Amino acid sequence: MDASAGAGSGNAPAAGASSCCYYALLGIRKNASSTDIRAAYRRLAMKWHPDRWASDPGATGEAKQRFQRIQEAYSVLSDKGKRAMYDAGLFDPLDDDDQDFSDFMQEMLVMMDSVKNEKPDTLEDLQKMLDDIVKGDGGSRAPAAGGCGGRVPPEASRRTRVAPYPQPSRR
Repeated sequence: MDASAGAGSGNAPAAGASSCCYYALLGIRKNASSTDIRAAYRRLAMKWHPDRWASDPGATGEAKQRFQRIQEAYSVLSDKGKRAMYDAGLFDPLDDDDQDFSDFMQEMLVMMDSVKNEKPDTLEDLQKMLDDIVKGDGGSRAPAAGGCGGRVPPEASRRTRVAPYPQPSRR
């Protein structure tokens, strides 16, 4: 096996991909395009395919493990929903029942992207909103009475004292 195999990497468990960064495993950056991901996968899959190592029985096991980890990384990073969950730290490779959550996360990402594309508030807009809030009208209502959001608590000027809860007497 070649020197790029890495010391001790053959001893990793089969589910070791979950402890490894998929981006590092494929040798790509986090902002890699789908084309970059596919190219990295193909290059590594060709290098570590178990059939290429069949002539070296000692290396076949490690090649198989590496190939499986490469396949797992590609399956996650090539799927938009799974990749978003992985980037958010929510992807569990051992949970096969995550399709509904993946769909939910995909919808959330689409909504967040649509919000990002809106024109951001200017400093002047933010200052006006803050002035409206400080004045008590919340920016959308008529001036509030007493600065309490339009409501004045009954008997606001008088405070009453509440007696403590009576303790049971000991006999």
